[in-house]
Amino acid sequence: MTRAVSHYFAYGSNMNIARVRQRGLSIDEPVAARLNNYCLRFNKASADHPGVGHANIEYQFGSVVEGIVYPLLKNTEILKMDPFEKAPWNYGRDALRVETSMGLLWAWTYFANSALLQDGLEPSAQYLDHLLAGKGLLSPSYYATLLRWRKD
Repeated sequence: MTRAVSHYFAYGSNMNIARVRQRGLSIDEPVAARLNNYCLRFNKASADHPGVGHANIEYQFGSVVEGIVYPLLKNTEILKMDPFEKAPWNYGRDALRVETSMGLLWAWTYFANSALLQDGLEPSAQYLDHLLAGKGLLSPSYYATLLRWRKD
């Protein structure tokens, strides 16, 4: 029996809860989450700003990506995020198991298209602010790691 995925794991700019609500996603109360054996990278090239990288996750044994899990009020709610992520061109979507206070959950998340990856990119301050908006659901050490990306 296949079970529908009813959670969304955000690790990038959608850690800004206000932004997700503004995008029309019908969600329940967000919770903190950890994705084990992945690392956060800013290696998805921005189409509009040369040298700017957007968030992506890549497999890396022993690493952890923190983020926010949004419980979706309907399984089909995730489809509302695809246009914002420009899926399937900029990002693809897949389900992974994330660790939360409610236990392990299957959650949708987005992976950057490998054709758009580039080394040496950095997030803009404005983009990084969306990640930092998730402060209340991130560990202090992870938040400090994100803050180190700030260049202004």
